[in-house]
Amino acid sequence: MSQTLRLAVAQSTVPGDPSDRDALRVSGAGIRDLMREASAVGARLVQFPEGAITYPDKYAVSGGGREELRDADWSRAAWDVIREEAEAVAALAGELGIWTVFGSIHRLSGANRPHNSLYVVSDRGKLVGRYDKRYLSHSEISYLYTPGVAPLVFEVDGFRFGCVLCIEVKFPELFAEYEDLSVDCVLASAMAEDAPMSVVAQAYGAIYNYWVGYSVPAQFSATAPAGLVAPGGRWIGRCNSDGQPGLAVAEVDRDSPDTDIDVAVRLARPWRRIASAGLYESRVVQGDPRSDTRTAF
Repeated sequence: MSQTLRLAVAQSTVPGDPSDRDALRVSGAGIRDLMREASAVGARLVQFPEGAITYPDKYAVSGGGREELRDADWSRAAWDVIREEAEAVAALAGELGIWTVFGSIHRLSGANRPHNSLYVVSDRGKLVGRYDKRYLSHSEISYLYTPGVAPLVFEVDGFRFGCVLCIEVKFPELFAEYEDLSVDCVLASAMAEDAPMSVVAQAYGAIYNYWVGYSVPAQFSATAPAGLVAPGGRWIGRCNSDGQPGLAVAEVDRDSPDTDIDVAVRLARPWRRIASAGLYESRVVQGDPRSDTRTAF
């Protein structure tokens, strides 16, 4: 089993109008440009933001137009172009031999609202999984999307990855779930200009001692750029904060020579599991008044 995987975390420019066919094609081309850059530096996997092809502005698809927020009118979306761009991303992943994880809206049947999703494409160009956002914002659940129902874990070169989207960073139970599922890295893709959210994502690297990829749109990078957090909580790669598309490239290395990563992976994560599995129950003292009385020195 490989002990090292090179991961690229991208910040691409994300358009907000799913009816703008030219903008959708530009975003797809931008994704593919970054895929080529990631492949050129030897990345095995490249991660993109939430809604990388398009993250619809809620008023851009509102049934009430720009004046009033109502249920989304999804007939406005250029679904044919969205699918063409997704298929072109998948085809290039196969040509380059690089795993690619990117966000977009996923159309459902009939009048059902779409999912807000992350597509997982293998290095052979096959769509092998889709993560549907489970915890939606107020606007998303009220006007826009159908929630997902399950986590997603996939494996690349012996490394296990989990996925979350945007506001889900603020739901620690999802990150605890991925710890229970023994992932090596959680890919957190967001459409958020939110510096505290990046700090929370970083904290999960310290709490659960796994890697965390944090991908945001390029237009929000001045607030908190995309990057990769190592077990122990240190950023080991970050994009520029200049508002431009780019990549943060770093190693997911189980045998890292860095002391903080080594301690987190080899000692802290196993110990946390032992401590959470009932270690302390047999050590609790029963019936000792010096323990039971909490109002005396």
